[in-house]
Amino acid sequence: MTAASSADPGALYPDHLAALCRHADEALARGGFDHLLVPSGSLHYQLYDDRDYPYAVNPQFKYWLPLTRLPDSWLVYTPGRKPTLIYHQPFDYWHVVPQAPGGWWLEHFDVHVIRTPEQALPLLPGPAARCAILGEAQSALGEYIPNNPEAVVQYLEYRRSYKTPYELALMRQAQRLAVRGHRAAEAAFRDGAGEFDIHMAYCAAVGQDANDLPYGNIVGLNEHAAVLHYMDRDTSAPAQSRSFLIDAGASACGYASDITRTHARDRGGEFQAMIDAVDAVQQALGRAVRAGTDYKRLHLDAHLALMGVLKDFGVLRVSPEAALETGVSAAFFPHGLGHPIGLQVHDVAGFAADDRGGRIERPPGHPYLRMTRVLEPGMVVTIEPGIYFIDMLLEQVRRKGHGDSIDWDRVETFRPCGGIRIEDEVLCTDAEPENLTRPAFAEAA
Repeated sequence: MTAASSADPGALYPDHLAALCRHADEALARGGFDHLLVPSGSLHYQLYDDRDYPYAVNPQFKYWLPLTRLPDSWLVYTPGRKPTLIYHQPFDYWHVVPQAPGGWWLEHFDVHVIRTPEQALPLLPGPAARCAILGEAQSALGEYIPNNPEAVVQYLEYRRSYKTPYELALMRQAQRLAVRGHRAAEAAFRDGAGEFDIHMAYCAAVGQDANDLPYGNIVGLNEHAAVLHYMDRDTSAPAQSRSFLIDAGASACGYASDITRTHARDRGGEFQAMIDAVDAVQQALGRAVRAGTDYKRLHLDAHLALMGVLKDFGVLRVSPEAALETGVSAAFFPHGLGHPIGLQVHDVAGFAADDRGGRIERPPGHPYLRMTRVLEPGMVVTIEPGIYFIDMLLEQVRRKGHGDSIDWDRVETFRPCGGIRIEDEVLCTDAEPENLTRPAFAEAA
């Protein structure tokens, strides 16, 4: 294990918090506010029922604190003062109550424990009109209604693009947790398990379930690998498991990992050879995550490289350039190359022109790309090229008059395996990029 991967988040936290205070100072000055208030969020209840949906903490709250299960609490920051945490610890025998405040963050905050949400009101600075309040509408408390001022939000979200060492330490922890699950899931697939049982093996290995995982696991066997967000999880195993795609992550103190791997039952077969070719493309694209590289260009390079794979395997009859120009490549690779990741799986500011707002648009014909910025040191992005055999999209190629670009017999060869996606997280640095995912697999092996 490297020194970077074993770094103690607690030791790195003070510098992280100091950076957040500097960012908040600038954001408040830009917005013309005196105080920053961040509610942690509250429970959402199902319509006509008293059952709540799984609680999701406000990302702006967990940016400051490694607390992800603390509804009806507030973070208060006033420039020049120690941050305050209003810590909701209710009297409740229906649910588990948050433990007494504690952890590496505690000494850096003034903490006030409240027993009901309303007890926060006299602890909030006033007047409310002088507060930038970042949160969802239902977090409103009296006159303290989330206003999400654009100047404040734009600046703070832009700063989240550049991960601190503390954040990277937690993201590496999330990688290692997810890798445990991926290894267990592959073993279950090799043993002949069905999708639901593979999913359960993953959750057991990670020690997280739907309330903890950063997103719903995608676990697809055979043709199901061609459904980009497949989450149905058949409870019985298919008669023959030919292929397996898993897109699954883990959480560490609110930071997400997002990893995808594809496996073939026949390790010596043609589909495995195609997986290996996509894996080579993925690693080459990861090595291109360098300061000054336009992510839009990297996305288009992925199209060309993947079409080169299909050309080599006899699926594509035209050049990769022709496939990209005519839109044929989008039938096989219909999503974006990746996205920013951190506090959220699809993290913010992927399209930001600068820290005052504005938007960098996607290239024409690529509506699902989630990142259009030029890469800079401190950014972490996913690199997830894929090749899929999706009937709906391939039929559109025929209807648009480009059917002769494809060898349809070769499509039928690979169609029963659904598709391939390989995904790592990569940190852009001042020099060589750092792949955060592959070392975690190497350590586990």
